[in-house]
Amino acid sequence: MSFLNIFKSDANRRTALYSGHVVPDSARCVQCGICTYNCPIGIDVRAHVWRDEAVKNSECLTCGECVARCPRGVLRFVQTDLFERRGA
Repeated sequence: MSFLNIFKSDANRRTALYSGHVVPDSARCVQCGICTYNCPIGIDVRAHVWRDEAVKNSECLTCGECVARCPRGVLRFVQTDLFERRGA
């Protein structure tokens, strides 16, 4: 029973992360580049922070490495509705 729960909780975590994107608080950023260095896909997260825009790159895995590695807590996840209907 606990073996199946491991997969269930992991699937729930991935679902929660998939429905969001990384948002910066650029006023706190010192442009150290640790977020970009730790991105497994190679997205220039630092450039997104410098432009004060969310990381909405289609290749982003929402793995959380940039959020977890930032020493100043600049990055955070914001949940979004990716399938939201616009102007129905």
